Amino acid sequence: MTEVTSLTGRLLVATPALTDPNFDRAVVLLLDHDEEGSLGIVLNRPTPVDVKDVLEPWAALAGEPGVVFQGGPVSLDAALGVAVVPGGEGPLGWRRVHGAIGLVDLEAPPELLAAELGSLRIFAGYSGWGPGQLENELEEGAWYVVESEPGDVYAPDPQRLWRAVLRRQRNELAMVATYPDDPSLN
Repeated sequence: MTEVTSLTGRLLVATPALTDPNFDRAVVLLLDHDEEGSLGIVLNRPTPVDVKDVLEPWAALAGEPGVVFQGGPVSLDAALGVAVVPGGEGPLGWRRVHGAIGLVDLEAPPELLAAELGSLRIFAGYSGWGPGQLENELEEGAWYVVESEPGDVYAPDPQRLWRAVLRRQRNELAMVATYPDDPSLN
C-alpha cells in the first residue's frame, strides 16, 4: 500500500467540478488523515439551529453566529466541538489537532475550558473517507488542498469562506474564487 502523507489540519476546498451536493463549495478542515482514512468537518454550513437549543451549557462559549454547523453527511446526530486555543498546552478537555485548533470534549464541564477557549464552534456530523478514498478524489480533481488558518474555524461570515480561502492563495487558485455560482449564466 502507498504511504499516506498526513493532511491533518489542512483544508479541502471543493473544486467547481465536485458534483456531490453535500460538498458544493465546501471548505473542510481535516481533523484526521492517515492510512486508515480521513475525517473532517465542513466549516461553512451553518444550520438554523441555535447551540443553546441542543447544547445549552456550551452556548455562551460558541462564537457568532451561535448556531450548530453541519459538519458533513455522516452521523448527523453526533456533535463535535472545535475550538481555537492560542499558545500553550491548552486546557483539560481540549485536544490539539493542528496548531491552535483542537477538539473539545463536550462531556467536560464548559467552565473547565471557558477561560482558555479563544473560539468554539459546534458541528453536527462529520465528513469521512475510507482508506484511499480521499486520495482517489484528490487524483480526480475534486478538492484543492490548502493550508488552514485558525480564523477559518470561526469565520464570521461562513457563507463567504469558500471564496475567502481561495482568494488568499498566492497562485492560480485565487482566480477560482471568481468562479460563478452558475457558469451557464455567463
